[in-house]
Amino acid sequence: MFYRPADGHGLPHNPFNAIVTPRPIGWISTTGSMGDNLAPYSFFNAVAYVPPQVMFASTGVKDSLLNLRETGVFAVNIVSFAMMEAMNATSASLPRNVDEFAKAGLEKVACETIPCPRVAGAPAVLECRVTEEVALKGGGDFLIIGEVTGVHLRDDCLVDGRFDVTRYQPLARMGYRDYAVVREVFELARPGEG
Repeated sequence: MFYRPADGHGLPHNPFNAIVTPRPIGWISTTGSMGDNLAPYSFFNAVAYVPPQVMFASTGVKDSLLNLRETGVFAVNIVSFAMMEAMNATSASLPRNVDEFAKAGLEKVACETIPCPRVAGAPAVLECRVTEEVALKGGGDFLIIGEVTGVHLRDDCLVDGRFDVTRYQPLARMGYRDYAVVREVFELARPGEG
């Protein structure tokens, strides 16, 4: 099968999200004049090492986007398999002044380098300052790039000096309503690496 996105795919469901998988979930926490917000974004990833930078895309103007436009900061909370139900609860469309932390029964704690809450007990959290917002083609979608200013790592996830994802089993977004969990990893050296 071949299709041009501009012409449509003719399938019952759009296959695009199922092709670009698995995608890490950026559980974005923000704060603003209307209160705290927590929402999962599967258009999320790391994009640079020095300085460390991440990006996420908002499909539409959501509370997270409004808050970070107001404050210039956000935190990326990494989602463990054990936090799946809470993460899903925070994906609900709620009024702007409703605190998703409270709605999902999550404890929040303050970040260290930015004025923003984070999810207590998350295996890792990246504290970020917005460096760029890009309006994407098509209208209504926005790419946010942030510089990581602080990193929290849960102590039980550190093994022999390495951050071991199998200790918390990260949740990943697939297509449609599908998710995956990382329970095993393997090492593969690049050509020429010893």
